[in-house]
Amino acid sequence: MLQILALCTLLILIFTLLPLWRNPHWIIRGMDFPRLQFMIFAAALLIAQLLLLDRNTVTSQALIFATAVCLFWQLWWILPFTCLWRKEVQTSSDNSADKQLSILTSNVLTPNRNADALIDLVNLHQPDVLVTLESDQWWEDKLKVIETDMPYNVKCPLDNLYGMHVYSRLPLEEQEICYLVEQDIPSIHVCLTLRTGDKVRAHFLHPAPPSPTENAESAERDAELVMVAKSVAKSNQPVIVAGDLNDVAWSATTRLFRKISGLLDPRVGRGSFNTFHVDFPIARWPLDHLFHSSHFTLHDIQRLPSIDSDHFPLLTRLSFTSPQGSKQQGIKAEPEEEEWSEEIIDGQQVSKNDVPTPAE
Repeated sequence: MLQILALCTLLILIFTLLPLWRNPHWIIRGMDFPRLQFMIFAAALLIAQLLLLDRNTVTSQALIFATAVCLFWQLWWILPFTCLWRKEVQTSSDNSADKQLSILTSNVLTPNRNADALIDLVNLHQPDVLVTLESDQWWEDKLKVIETDMPYNVKCPLDNLYGMHVYSRLPLEEQEICYLVEQDIPSIHVCLTLRTGDKVRAHFLHPAPPSPTENAESAERDAELVMVAKSVAKSNQPVIVAGDLNDVAWSATTRLFRKISGLLDPRVGRGSFNTFHVDFPIARWPLDHLFHSSHFTLHDIQRLPSIDSDHFPLLTRLSFTSPQGSKQQGIKAEPEEEEWSEEIIDGQQVSKNDVPTPAE
């Protein structure tokens, strides 16, 4: 029994310590994803150790201590995305329809042919903006029916699982489709005009994940996130960044994105809103995100029913409450994190100025 518990302790130590290494290999970066599962494993292991080991021996004490440290380390990353944490974004007290902005993001899964399910969600929830990811020409043709109510759009149909479409009830200006890091991975950048007349800069992203079938390293994904983060960091304009980032909310790289950009995460203090994978509840993670500047407070955020994709759609309703929202504050980058972000960009030989930004 001691040998089995010692082996399990070694495993949880490996799972916990490897992500501390900033190596971008997909195996190491992939260990950011199942932190909740690692936490549960560490908790079960700690209970087993306390019940089965002789706590008077040095070996047992070392095993218990190591497992406890791993458990609390994993908890440190997960707890902000529970109701036990202080909310990073205030709940809106202004129900004015003119000040609201609702965005529905949906990774539709290119082979999925259940467009009617997404159209039904759009008709039911009436979002101001619909963002589809992995949408090809077939999806574009099927979604033409919503253009009567959402006449403003940006279309980038692709057959490589990285097509992207934006449909909007609100006017879109300064529309750009960019390939920031990889030549076949687009992002869409627009300026939304709210019903109040205020302008909001929106960036919609879908970088490729680190995986053995996509990119062997997370370097390309990380570079795109850092580029966008730096492009909005010094802007006083309202900003939204949304999409399937192929990274979990609690990873070191998403945390770096929040620190460099200064944007807020409305999930902090409310829940993780896991959107992937639809078919595997025990291995489900928050891959679809929406971050925003302090100009907004949160009306509500919800994961919507499945449309037969591998991702659940995510609906976020914000209220433009500046200057009330300016009292909110996100997390700040340390000098070494600023250096890390520069290393990420330099490693891809791209410029942080490549992301389109409007004139101030």
